[in-house]
Amino acid sequence: MIFVRIWTLAQNTVREAIRNRLLYTLLFFAIALIGTGVLVSTLSYVESDRILQDVGLAAIRLMSVGIAIFVGVGLIHGEVERRTIYTILSKPVSRVEFLLGKYIGLVLTTWMMLGVMGVAFACVSLATGAPLDSGHLACFFLIGMELVVMVATATLFSAFTTPMLASLFTVGVYLLGHLSRDLRLLGEQSDAGAIKPVVSFLFEVLPDLESFNVTIAAVHQLPIPTGEVLWATAYGLGYATLLLFLASYLFARRDFR
Repeated sequence: MIFVRIWTLAQNTVREAIRNRLLYTLLFFAIALIGTGVLVSTLSYVESDRILQDVGLAAIRLMSVGIAIFVGVGLIHGEVERRTIYTILSKPVSRVEFLLGKYIGLVLTTWMMLGVMGVAFACVSLATGAPLDSGHLACFFLIGMELVVMVATATLFSAFTTPMLASLFTVGVYLLGHLSRDLRLLGEQSDAGAIKPVVSFLFEVLPDLESFNVTIAAVHQLPIPTGEVLWATAYGLGYATLLLFLASYLFARRDFR
């Protein structure tokens, strides 16, 4: 019964999300940027295919995260503002089930949009003669795993703060998550004793989002080890689970009055 209630909430979340105009605005810009890659690639006579796909994958990563953040952070707040959360929680539905249903629904929504963008990317690549192989599938799969982590991050901040702050915090985590390896390297090379432990702490706490970034390998048709993909998958699922535990704890103690 618990899984049935969570799945029902997830389905309702998907239906609610796909009615959001912002979702289609971001999707339109993503497809437009993928198409723009054709124009950018004409600037080079040597690596036009790689430039085309690099621009396309960058647009997909950026817009997918944009959908996860700017659509996701408003879902819980919207239920509170419309007072519909009281109706939902008055039924045999716990706050944890409500939160998990919202999370799963948003993950499914972002995956659906990722699939649409993936089809657009494949069509543009095939139309221009750019090669596609299993490395691109691995790249899209890991983008999907990155979205699992980012949706969990957006859910965590949405559980206890306003949509504006949740958006800012989630964007900050996304940026720092992609820079965490560089920050750790800079900290190790720094002569200031206080910087190294701080940077090391940030590296341990923040998600290592570069684990999901195999764009260079996919674009240059380099082999992507299966072990690397499996490790990134396990890492993403584990990190998202921890975030959801924390989000559930905070949401269960939130006062909606």
